[in-house]
Parts: sequence; C-alpha cells; structure tokens
Amino acid sequence: MDLLNTLVDKGLRRELPTREEALAVLATSDDDVLDVVAAAGKVRRHWFGRRVKLNYLVNLKSGLCPEDCSYCSQRLGSTTGILKYTWLKPDEASRAAAAGLAGGAKRVCLVASGRGPTDRDVDRVSETIKAIKDQNEGVEVCACLGLLSDGQAERLREAGADAYNHNLNTSEATYGDITTTHTYADRVDTVSKAHAAGLSACSGLIAGMGESDEDLVDVVFSLRELDPDSVPVNFLIPVEGTPLGKEWNLTPQRCLRILAMVRFVCPDVEVRIAGGREVHLRTMQPLALHLANSIFLGDYLTTEGQAGKADLEMIADAGFEVEGAGEITLPEHRATAGAGGCGSHAEAGCGSHADAGCGSGCGAHEGGSVCGTAAAAAPAGEPRTDLVAVRRRGAGTDLAPNA
Repeated sequence: MDLLNTLVDKGLRRELPTREEALAVLATSDDDVLDVVAAAGKVRRHWFGRRVKLNYLVNLKSGLCPEDCSYCSQRLGSTTGILKYTWLKPDEASRAAAAGLAGGAKRVCLVASGRGPTDRDVDRVSETIKAIKDQNEGVEVCACLGLLSDGQAERLREAGADAYNHNLNTSEATYGDITTTHTYADRVDTVSKAHAAGLSACSGLIAGMGESDEDLVDVVFSLRELDPDSVPVNFLIPVEGTPLGKEWNLTPQRCLRILAMVRFVCPDVEVRIAGGREVHLRTMQPLALHLANSIFLGDYLTTEGQAGKADLEMIADAGFEVEGAGEITLPEHRATAGAGGCGSHAEAGCGSHADAGCGSGCGAHEGGSVCGTAAAAAPAGEPRTDLVAVRRRGAGTDLAPNA
C-alpha cells in the first residue's frame, strides 16, 4: 500500500504526515489492519526497539471532584459507586508506589481529582514526591493534579517532579460538549505552564464516544503542535452512572488504527496505551505493543485493570521486553535536547518521554471520550460491561494493590 510506505518513510525521518494521510489511516478497512500495524510497527521499533515502559498510577484523592467531565467516574454528582477518599498521606502513597515499582514500573504517576491544586495541595504532593524518591532511587515521578495556577509547576519541579500530565482529550471544536466547567484553552495553558517550568509535559487524548475521524486527527495534530514529550491514548471506559456510561463505540481494530495514526503523526514520542486497553483491545492487546511503547501496569484510578502478572507475561510472550530503570526512554536526539516534544519544530518529531497518561480530566480520570456530533462515527462495538469493574483494592483501601 503506497500510503503505508509513504508514512513509514516519513516516520523514520520524523516528518509530519498530511492531515489527509492521517485520516486515510483511520479509514482503512479491517482487512488491512495487520498491514497498518506492521507499517507503524517499523516506526515504533526504529525509535524504541522492543522496549515497553511501565508506568504505575497512584490515586492520591478519589472522587469529590467539582468538574462535570461527561466521561469521568469522579465527576460532580457521580453515582458510579467508586471509592471516595481525601488525600493519602505521603507514607501511604509511597507504599502504594512501591508495589508498582516492585512490579517493574519505572515511573509513578501521582493523580488527584479536582479542578486544580491549592498551594496547600502542592505542599502535600511535594512531601509525597520526596517520600517516594527518598525510598526509591532513580524513580521518575509525574504529577497530574488538574489545572495549574502561576508558579505551581515551578514548585512541583523544585520538589522533584519530573513531569506533569494534563490531557487535551479531544478536538477544540467538540471540547465544550464534554465539559462546561473549564475550557480547552485552560488545558492548553496548563500544559504550557508545565513546559515553561522545565517539567516534561505529557498530554494525550481520549477516544470512544463515536467522535469523527476529523476530531481525532485534530487533537493529535494539536498535540504535536503543543509539543508534549509523551502522548497517552485513552479509550473510554463506559462506567455505569456517568453520562457516557452506555457508549460502546470502539472495536479492537478501531483502537489499533487510532494508535497507528498517533504513531505516524508522532513517530518518536512515547505513545502510551492508557485507560481502556483491556476493555476495548481485549485479546488484541499484544498487537498494540507494536504501536505503543508504554503502558500502565495494574489498575487504573477508579477501575480495575489486567493483573500485573498478566501484563508482564503479555509483554514477554509478544517478544518485547520491559524497559529497565537505567534505560533512557527518549531516543538520543530527544534526550540530548531536553524537554522537547511532538514536533512543533521543523527538526523535531514527537518526542518520547516517560510520563503518565494519568489524567484525562480534571485531575485525571481513566477513560474518556468526545461527546461531539460525529461526522463519521466508528461502528459500534459489542458492549463488554463484564470487563468494567470498580477498583476496590490498592490506594484508599486495606487490600493489596494490583501490580
């Protein structure tokens, strides 16, 4: 297929595809999905070999969020029955992080629900970062706390944070359809603040509400322009009790095409499969490793994930290897350039980095999606409500975490 050969050549040169080429990837048929995966896999292996970076989420504060993000189980007025608790103490968060690190994770993602942190909240998170780093030499820490005020990103960096996550989620044109309590511009501003403070910026998207192909391409091109170091790709987890809880619009093949498009547009970025991979990719998760070079280990913020042991077995069985603590995630040109990203500069590609796909929303939530009127909606997937389970272990409970 001439399209795929062209995209591979561009990916190896870190050259931006055209919008038409990106849209064409999403428009390929299920018959061609293995060809698409094979082509994007060449780009992934060129920049990242067969390494898979593991990240681990710690939900510092669950529920109790004043924002109204339609996809989120922690939203204002949620009736989802999720765990609800206020801030974990630094030693509690450090113990939770240790479980993920013992399972092979090299980055800990500290997430808290809410519109954004107060200065006291930044103090709390700073103490938690110190506790984790004091006990785990070389660990990377990403914070995901919602919208940042002036000076807060600098304080987090001084406390030892390596990165900050705040997702764009969807295209600017449809953003107002999923959230009314903050704006797309607010999100862009927070990612810019993280960048300016010298933190590794992480920002990604959410797919799964029947958004149009144009919406998906819009947000990925916006991300490339915004220049984050890593791009987490969330797939909506339809949690009962949320406005989007009955939306099942993804198939495994659709998910693979989305990941391939992101890889072609951002060839040397750390593309992370975030929330929803177990629910929507299911038995095709190993194929997605040919596209993404990073995943979350174990559970998500409010829902359960695949068993950590199964994650590790899947990586090994697919012929990949867990990225070691001493290995640098970024390709050499990115690592030596410092915080760089998704190729808004002519010479840059999509920057790889270790971050957290922590947050999809106000303080980060595990899956989400666009709610806009879709011009070309994906075919509906078969509902698999049996794969959606509220997290009842780990942070905020007395039970051992899944790691």
